[in-house]
Amino acid sequence: MTIIRCTFASFVVGLFFLGAPALAQNSSDRPAAISGFVFVDNNHNGIPDKGEEGIAGVVISDQVNVVRTDDKGYYRIDHLAGNGFVFISMPDGYKSESLFWQQAVKEEINFPLTRSSNPVSFTFIQASDTHISEKTMDRMQKFRSIVDSVKPDFVIITGDLVKDALRVPEKEARGYYELFRQEIGKLTTPVWCIPGNHEIFGIERHLSLVSTQNPLYGRKMYHYYFGPDYYSFNYGGFHFIGLNSVEFDDLWYYGRVDSTQIEWLKRDVATVNSSTPIITFQHIPFFSGGFSMSTYEETGPMQSLVREHGVLQYRQIVSNAREVLAILNGHNYPLALAGHYHFQQKFSLEGVQTRFEQTAAVIGPSEIRYLKMPSGVTLYRVSKGMIDGGTFIRLDK
Repeated sequence: MTIIRCTFASFVVGLFFLGAPALAQNSSDRPAAISGFVFVDNNHNGIPDKGEEGIAGVVISDQVNVVRTDDKGYYRIDHLAGNGFVFISMPDGYKSESLFWQQAVKEEINFPLTRSSNPVSFTFIQASDTHISEKTMDRMQKFRSIVDSVKPDFVIITGDLVKDALRVPEKEARGYYELFRQEIGKLTTPVWCIPGNHEIFGIERHLSLVSTQNPLYGRKMYHYYFGPDYYSFNYGGFHFIGLNSVEFDDLWYYGRVDSTQIEWLKRDVATVNSSTPIITFQHIPFFSGGFSMSTYEETGPMQSLVREHGVLQYRQIVSNAREVLAILNGHNYPLALAGHYHFQQKFSLEGVQTRFEQTAAVIGPSEIRYLKMPSGVTLYRVSKGMIDGGTFIRLDK
């Protein structure tokens, strides 16, 4: 099985195993509280056996509450909230042979882990905008060839996984989701995913003809197939935070980290030592010079502005970036990754430690005005707490 962390139903933090989609739940079906045990699964049977010790200080969350295991490895979340999932923020020095998240459908949820190396140096690939469909299998094959050749420790895919769920009927949208699960499952490298605007199901209702009462409407289709749409994990001394930076209001999506995530992010970051390097990854970027080179669109799918609950905002960047970044202020925050624009971009400000970087699109080369950007991914090398400037790898030679 492939370990994939897009949030498929069999996933390990930062990676997750493919499995059956998560069933849609009503909040009334969930227990009021959840408790459990995080332990070293020495015999790999997924069950806490006599002599298998608990792991202290592991962070557990329901996407709202954030708690730690006690000195014996036990945790408890009172007043369960969120989207019906409980996940573990994978600690350094451990890995999972099953999901990094589980559905919150029972009162006791345990997380079996096994010990692993804690690397001083590692590599990872950032890919984005795969926009998968039956007609683009060649792009995924080229992408897998790069991953198989480079052999990174893991892969991050920053959204727009599928061709389109925004403006198509349910059957077509589900077909794209299932195709992505199938194709990404062919990778032998752990994969972490986060949703983009194209994963939001049916909201352009004048085109999709999907009802707002559809049980998979909006973010729920992503939840159904991939689980949590924001989460965190630890690897090689770094804390990685995957954010859902796409909101929607009526018919249109826009860039924003919603208020529930904001409160979760505060709690998650509070568990991180201020010296620990943090890397965030999301779809719609905090900042982007590229969109200033685009033609100004007043209407349509690529309109430049949108009213967020009556307030006019830029649509293709995160409108509350300042609010999000204020939470990370005071921490060691070297890198913010994103996709969406299909061009590789690197944005930095004098006196600001964080680099804001976007990679190109897997789906194919892009062109805007007189500029052309090849299709590709970015390879990052990390050593002794430092991350390099990234190496762009073209999909098309």
